[in-house]
Amino acid sequence: MDLELIKSLAVPNTTKIILLSADGLGGFPHPDTGRSELETARIPRLDALARRASCGLIRHVAPGITPGSGPGHLGLFGYEPLHYPVGRGVLEALGIDFELRAGDVAARGNFCTVDGAGRITDRRAGRIPTERCVELVDRLRQIRLAGVELFVEPVKEHRFVLVLRGARLGGRLSETDPQATGQPPLPVRALSPEAEPAAELVNQFVAQAAGLLADAAPANMILLRGFDQLPALPRFPEVFRLRAAAIAAYPMYRGLARLVGMDVLKTGATFVDEVATLAAHWDAYDFVFLHYKDTDKAGEDGDFAGKVAALERLDAALPVIEAQRPDVLVVTGDHATPAVLKGHSWHPVPVLLAGAYAAPDGVDRFSERACAAGSLGVLPAHHLMPIVMASALRLTKYGA
Repeated sequence: MDLELIKSLAVPNTTKIILLSADGLGGFPHPDTGRSELETARIPRLDALARRASCGLIRHVAPGITPGSGPGHLGLFGYEPLHYPVGRGVLEALGIDFELRAGDVAARGNFCTVDGAGRITDRRAGRIPTERCVELVDRLRQIRLAGVELFVEPVKEHRFVLVLRGARLGGRLSETDPQATGQPPLPVRALSPEAEPAAELVNQFVAQAAGLLADAAPANMILLRGFDQLPALPRFPEVFRLRAAAIAAYPMYRGLARLVGMDVLKTGATFVDEVATLAAHWDAYDFVFLHYKDTDKAGEDGDFAGKVAALERLDAALPVIEAQRPDVLVVTGDHATPAVLKGHSWHPVPVLLAGAYAAPDGVDRFSERACAAGSLGVLPAHHLMPIVMASALRLTKYGA
């Protein structure tokens, strides 16, 4: 979808839009029941909303390609993720309000657990408390590397940000995270000639970090991924002519919204806090991106029952969201995180679009199989925003 075309067709209106992204929404049938998390959960409000909405499935990148949260959300915002790649390190840094500069190389870090042989036993170090993360980040700040300035910043739980600042650094680097347990962390490799100096520096950082964390089990090692430098993306409010805000408790999603030019509203740590923030600021915006994390967290932990419970909590919050009376309400997710896979997957994710000009299509449940029969079909993620805009009467006619 050509953003310049959308920009040329976007028109002002008084209509208001909520995009609710349930992170890792999609699931997969449990082997004992044959039902996915959505099919298992008691979600009467979401089901009722689906019955009066247009429904379908979202494919975020391409068939068979498993999306990260960055490209998953960029697609929902209307940006073709293969055309606008953004590393997770950039998003994490922006999400904690770090003043990232052009040329900086940023990476997302995880504290992890390794055994005596250096093999990973837990990629998230048991999700250590944020307070412990802050203490361990202070240790890592002792590291010095020749010719660059280092920044190590805590994020949340086991997550931190690493930023290298110096002359002539390239950001195209491989990850140290093998995305599996039972293996050692990988060395960083340069994916382009200009990234060779940065690769050598990052490997030095990891080696020193291993020594500093040797006695800190379960957080006795680090994993680094999502290396990148600050890109220039078209600004969402200018493309779509919307006063746009983002409400997200987790830093990475705030960073993604800030990168595309949305206002990032201060909120609390829970989804109840986020919904209260929505109500408090609703009058000031045309478009609000509202993020829900619990579904993804349970899916990545392989906790099928926990993900079902997270979906039921989301359903319980729906009346307060609907009470804002948006002209268009979209519920979907940035990727699937089936509990049976304990991670992101390539499966399409359900989407519903409710509004005065979104015709009900006979779908009676909000689930993967039910939404597959909806009128939206299997939709590339970056095609969603133009449909949302049209449904909000914010796109004019193309051509004579």
